[in-house]
Amino acid sequence: MSPFEYPPLKTGAKVVVLSDWDGTITDRDSNDYLTDNLGFGPDKRRGYNLDVLNEKIGFRDSFIEQISSVAAKHSFDECVEFLAEHINLDPGFEKFYNWCSSNGVPVVIVSSGMAPIIRAVLSKHMPEAAKEIDIIANDVKFTDPEGKGTKGHWELVFRHPESHYGHDKSLAILPYRDLDKPPVLVFCGDGVSDLSAAKHADLLFAKERADGESDLMVYCTRNEIPFVQFLDFHKVEDKVKELVDGKTFPQILHEERS
Repeated sequence: MSPFEYPPLKTGAKVVVLSDWDGTITDRDSNDYLTDNLGFGPDKRRGYNLDVLNEKIGFRDSFIEQISSVAAKHSFDECVEFLAEHINLDPGFEKFYNWCSSNGVPVVIVSSGMAPIIRAVLSKHMPEAAKEIDIIANDVKFTDPEGKGTKGHWELVFRHPESHYGHDKSLAILPYRDLDKPPVLVFCGDGVSDLSAAKHADLLFAKERADGESDLMVYCTRNEIPFVQFLDFHKVEDKVKELVDGKTFPQILHEERS
């Protein structure tokens, strides 16, 4: 499969879960972590994120600057090894994923990160899931003659380079609307890379991050987009079970506001 083809839609499912990876399925955003520790540092990186949140710059252009600051100093393999050592999963995700797999609820990763990094980190923690789960993400290109991604010789390849998002996540959600029997669409996210998806899910989960950078919550509150706040995937699992058992997403949103 070409890295920029989409996997087949999950037809026949009552509920489909699409989730961001960095800072949502993982305990911290791996791209932020790379930039903070191997690139130009946390202060400049946070400034870029806030500029995206405040619509002063698009995520694509912000992300290019952040990852370029890392690639200039480190090989791609060094970055993968660094993240595999330091990035862990949300404490409830593995249990949630296993329940979904056993109950006919597809889970798809929709990320603005780089697919090879996602697959490598997931392989460390959930090797079987890493083999089977669909990942819709950006990619990476090696520009050195040997094709190894040495220092200064690897770069981002965006799924949607024409979009200021770089990866417009709504395009992974909207095709489900055209199915004869569309599922309830759940999206889980946490930050500025998820703004393109926020308005298009039936039930949006916005993560309250431990580091305080809960930018998706800020965006949704500012734009009056209904969402369910969560700390980890234990809550997402509880609410998805309610959907499968027949509760509607408007009922869940109403209960969250009460």
